[in-house]
Amino acid sequence: MDIFNGLMQGFSVALTPMNLGMCFLGCFLGTVVGVLPGLGPPATIAMLLPLTFKMDPTGAMIMLAGIYYGAKYGGSTTSILLNVPGETSSVVTCLDGYQMARNGRAGAALGISAIASFVAGTIGTVLLMLVAPPLAKLTLAFSAPEYFALMVLGLTMVVLLAGDSLTKALLSMMVGLWIASMGTDLFTATSRFTFGQTELLGGIEFVIVAIGIFAVGEVMSNMEPEKPLDMLPVPKGLKNLLPSWQDLKDCKYAFLNGSLIGFFIGILPGAGATISSFLSYGIEKSYSKHPEKFGTGVIEGVAAPEGANNADTAGAMVPLLTLGIPGSGTTAILLAALVLWGFKPGPLFIEESPALFWGLVASMYIGNVVLLILNLPLVALFAQLLKMPGYVMYPLILGVSIIGIYTSDSSIFQLCLLVLFGLVGYVMRKLDFPTAPLVLGLVLGDSMEKALRQALMMSQGHLSILFRPIPAVLLCIAAFLLIVPLIKKFNSARVQMIDAEA
Repeated sequence: MDIFNGLMQGFSVALTPMNLGMCFLGCFLGTVVGVLPGLGPPATIAMLLPLTFKMDPTGAMIMLAGIYYGAKYGGSTTSILLNVPGETSSVVTCLDGYQMARNGRAGAALGISAIASFVAGTIGTVLLMLVAPPLAKLTLAFSAPEYFALMVLGLTMVVLLAGDSLTKALLSMMVGLWIASMGTDLFTATSRFTFGQTELLGGIEFVIVAIGIFAVGEVMSNMEPEKPLDMLPVPKGLKNLLPSWQDLKDCKYAFLNGSLIGFFIGILPGAGATISSFLSYGIEKSYSKHPEKFGTGVIEGVAAPEGANNADTAGAMVPLLTLGIPGSGTTAILLAALVLWGFKPGPLFIEESPALFWGLVASMYIGNVVLLILNLPLVALFAQLLKMPGYVMYPLILGVSIIGIYTSDSSIFQLCLLVLFGLVGYVMRKLDFPTAPLVLGLVLGDSMEKALRQALMMSQGHLSILFRPIPAVLLCIAAFLLIVPLIKKFNSARVQMIDAEA
């Protein structure tokens, strides 16, 4: 009953004209931020933070949170239409979303992305409302050994992203891990793999690698002389602009998978939406009746990761509001905002600031509806972008990529890196190396290394700390996921040998 009364209080706060306007503004800005690659919610919220000091804290928090989860909606648009991930967590959407666009199903991909985001965002908000305090205490059981094991489990998703060759996928992943190790070692303050370039001391930003490999590499591949610069097929008729009833039935488990994985991974500080997107995609593929079709334009391959990266937002609010622990760059800025406004996020936050907490929860329900209303009608408009011929579309993709990277750092060196990784993506396509494992290794590499070194410092160098109950179970699952494909491959090779001898 307390939860019901709290939610009613929250809606009374969120439905005031001023707070409704703040919610709409945040959702709109978030959508725009998500479409523009390289900008991202942390930079946007940081720029707008000084403007909120004179505002009502509840309305300001509603607006900033709207930017946070609104960007997750917008990030899928360029991923599907242009193969340019607007948000880091939208990288996985490129795998099947762009292929759906190439197959003439851009409208269905955009529509299912918005619907999955709405469903997962709503489920995530319900879970935030119901189970925030007990789950926040559970996350305290996770320390460096548990995070390392979780990252290792995430890396085993390379098995599901491998395509035809597991060997090539593992090599691609190793390259991603190597790129993640570039920069200054935080533990020893020494530089690694910087090749004498001071610009590399801070490492290489994920968005540069992702946009270079996916977007620039794709443009280079499609601009080969023997390939005509054709337009992508444009969906015609209303029924082709939105997902069909069969599409929704096919995605019913993907919605649930993305919602739960995204929320529970989001609760873990430092895990991030990109990890939850990869995990939900991998799980969806492993349980699919047609796993071989993933990567060719399967609608479940869009619904699962898009749901995960939106549910992750609600999950990330749990440690922020109930423990005062930020789990990402965006929530760290939100924590700073709450402190500047005079609030104390922690176990007593709900009791001490019920209007802000429940007003924020209620605004997330409203915001998900607002984003659905904003995004679904735009499907037809966005689909018209596919009418552009190749000689217009490809320069547009390059222009969006360059602007996105340059506005984030105003560095010519970063643009040179973008070109370099574009060439890497092109070569990988020519040699039939999967690109997703490289991105997976890059996402997890830095966090995995830090967690392992912290764990070894905790145990004074003894590996026994990795065999505590939670990390031991996670590592066993990871080993199982890696060994099973190898056993299957060995058995199939042996059967072929026996048949040949017979």
